[in-house]
Amino acid sequence: MQTVYNTLTYLIYAGLRVAQWFVPKLKLFVQGRKNTFTILSSEISKNDKTIWFHCASLGEFEQGLPIMEAMKLKFPKHKLVVSFFSPSGYENKKNTPIADTVVYLPMDTVANAKQFIKAINPTLAVFVKYEFWPNYLAQLKRNNIKTLLVSGVFREDQLFFKSYGNFMRKALHTFDHFFLQDKNSEVLLKQSGFENCTVSGDTRFDRVSRQIEMDNTLDYIEKFKSDSTCIVCGSTWPEDENVLVDYINNAPPPTKFIIAPHQIEFSKVASLREKLTVKNVLFSEIALENSASLDAPVPLESYQVFIVDTIGLLTKIYSYADIAYVGGAMGTTGLHNILEPATFGVPIVIGHNFSKFPEAERLRSLAGLFSISSKEECSEILDKLVNDKNFRSKTGMIAEHWINSNTGATTVVMDYLENSI
Repeated sequence: MQTVYNTLTYLIYAGLRVAQWFVPKLKLFVQGRKNTFTILSSEISKNDKTIWFHCASLGEFEQGLPIMEAMKLKFPKHKLVVSFFSPSGYENKKNTPIADTVVYLPMDTVANAKQFIKAINPTLAVFVKYEFWPNYLAQLKRNNIKTLLVSGVFREDQLFFKSYGNFMRKALHTFDHFFLQDKNSEVLLKQSGFENCTVSGDTRFDRVSRQIEMDNTLDYIEKFKSDSTCIVCGSTWPEDENVLVDYINNAPPPTKFIIAPHQIEFSKVASLREKLTVKNVLFSEIALENSASLDAPVPLESYQVFIVDTIGLLTKIYSYADIAYVGGAMGTTGLHNILEPATFGVPIVIGHNFSKFPEAERLRSLAGLFSISSKEECSEILDKLVNDKNFRSKTGMIAEHWINSNTGATTVVMDYLENSI
């Protein structure tokens, strides 16, 4: 099976090298990996002590960040190496101050794994949530490098738990310990013979719980919102926008909307604007140098919809929300982060495809989150949240309490590492 896996890996990468000339994002994926070993040789010396974090993408980086920060405090003499599989993670965080070195993870071949592990020679390897690369894991085991999975989630339909999944199940045996988000993951692992696991919770709770203590002020959002009830629609895809637009176009003032699309390409944003019949403005239209946005020709408070066609602001914007719609679950792209609005005590609405997101299942069971599957259901729940202030307040309190009662995963991991490295 290992021979088949290695052959497929080479064939897939060969296909990607061809496809990159037709898909810009794949070009970043392929070309970025050409620099990995050059970066490592220039930034990591054989005498350096290192800790390696691997994150699939941007979401996993945010998930691992509380542990990275704790590691930097506890092991200040170690260099932190962060690797990404996807361009969205690497391109956004290649200059992050938390890491000493940020690279793309080369494809999972035996030769790449040997060269990569030799180049960084980590004292500890930490994989965040998922991504199990057999050749990298085998090299870590062969070199007696302690390897952890943090904020792990397992599902019964994964290959590890199939009768024909022995090859991938074998890869799991390379981990020294699994820190898991939920009890179901622990049950699945223990049924497969793994006892080295702890239900620690999700480190994202630790991450978002600190956001409320930060300065989240955005002058232009304050001016736009004024005294209105504000619905923030975060990380929306076209499928989400299709169920939202009718409500937005017919919502009575003083209800206002902030939309932060997941895809901010000009054509995508233009398509959204074409569907809106109410007065709307783009961040890029008012974000001039020296905060000239506050002196826009048309007062910001006169608009009903503010479209955020930039990245990096959504977390702060959620602090202005009275209600949040979190995108991704109306289609099949995957639900985005519901914890960010929840930490501000904001009631949350999402689409119906969220079965692979245990945090959404849990918050929904507590009545701090609502799922919709149509325009009609969307309008119904938003109407209730807008018009019933007590209902909105109660729902938001549930979400906030849920965040506060689920922090501590980082402490569990660090306690385990007390005498490990």
